[in-house]
Amino acid sequence: MKDQVALITGSATGIGKAVALRLAREGVHITINYSKSDKEAEETRQEIEALGVKCLLFKGTVSDDSLVRQMVQATINAFGRLDILVNNAGVTDFVSHDDLEGLKEEYWDRVMDVNVKGMFFCSRAASAELKKNRGCIINITSVAGLTGLGSSIAYAASKAAANSVTKSLARVMAPEVRVNSIAPGIVQTRWVEGQEEHVKRLGEGTPLGRVAAPEDVADVVYAVIAHSHFVTGEIIKVDGGMYI
Repeated sequence: MKDQVALITGSATGIGKAVALRLAREGVHITINYSKSDKEAEETRQEIEALGVKCLLFKGTVSDDSLVRQMVQATINAFGRLDILVNNAGVTDFVSHDDLEGLKEEYWDRVMDVNVKGMFFCSRAASAELKKNRGCIINITSVAGLTGLGSSIAYAASKAAANSVTKSLARVMAPEVRVNSIAPGIVQTRWVEGQEEHVKRLGEGTPLGRVAAPEDVADVVYAVIAHSHFVTGEIIKVDGGMYI
């Protein structure tokens, strides 16, 4: 994988950052995409470059198709190629599932724009370059897309749609490009800040007895990219056995 290039959306912090660092340790040059976290993005860039690879920062939302196309082109201009796309950017609004009136239309629009349309926009923009380099796409979705549970009904629906898009793209981008989803359960990131006790209880209730760290997800992403060359169109759960 040395000197390959990866574009990772939503990668200033959390799972995206862990994936970026995991790939950088293998000699992969990285484009970090982020929408708000300027300070964290710069810190992540410094950590990546300390591993001896190059890093490009690109700020903007993946829900803007024109900006996404600019980001892909900026990556190719900077590094000369693109081999790996990790669609990690995601948003949610925490709304109890039984609070039907509380799930506002604007929440639906935002979560679908980023979690589904944004993932598709990035994949479409990168498709020609990935096909040329026989690359791969990893979509970070969620077990919420398989169970209907999660932070809101809209979020679960968006991740179910993302899993479906994964399967569709795996068909149309084959045989040159593999497309898979990694579907984490609860991961210890800033998304769950303020819910530590609840998260701890859920983790202790899994067969493996803990909540995932971002690095647990990153290890599976790396394994699918580097070692799973005959796997495509799959939804791979990383949830400690929570939903066996």
